Amino acid sequence: MTRDLLSQSLAALRILLVLTALLGVLYPAAVWGAGQVLGDRAEGQPVTSEGRVVGSRLLGQQFEGDEWFHSRPSANDYDSLASAPSNLGPSNPDLVALVAERRAEVAEREGVAPTDVPADAVTASGSGLDPHISPAYAALQASRVARARGLDLTQVEAAVEAATDGRGLGFLGEPGVHVLELNLALHRAAQGGD
Repeated sequence: MTRDLLSQSLAALRILLVLTALLGVLYPAAVWGAGQVLGDRAEGQPVTSEGRVVGSRLLGQQFEGDEWFHSRPSANDYDSLASAPSNLGPSNPDLVALVAERRAEVAEREGVAPTDVPADAVTASGSGLDPHISPAYAALQASRVARARGLDLTQVEAAVEAATDGRGLGFLGEPGVHVLELNLALHRAAQGGD
């Protein structure tokens, strides 16, 4: 009986060591290696400008001022550690008031009727960190940005088109304009580059 117990204990120890090596060392190393081979996806898809990281392709950020395209509102002040929606339902009076306030603010800033303001200009995304806006919201902002930057409207519209991502796999979701990449392209254009 003691010999069986010792034999079983040694077999269990061998299994423990083999599985620890496989699942605790080799598998994580293989996943890390695959991430490195796939490029910047394992690093959060950083966006660089003038040799330094200025954001992530995956996370929205706030832009203020007439010379910038503005992102969707964030339910969490663009805090990536607190990524979440507001949890306010469509009939919640606080959300209704907030959306009305945002709609009036965007309409005044862009010089349009409140009914012309797209939904993504006044509502936060589920994560609160969506890096894209709709082409309609980008088109609404194009004239303001062109005036503020001293650029031709057609140049700004071409930059919007270049920063527009199509549907995932060609049929999933809606096209979206990547705000950070668009703002960086316009910044370079205003400085005489690109």
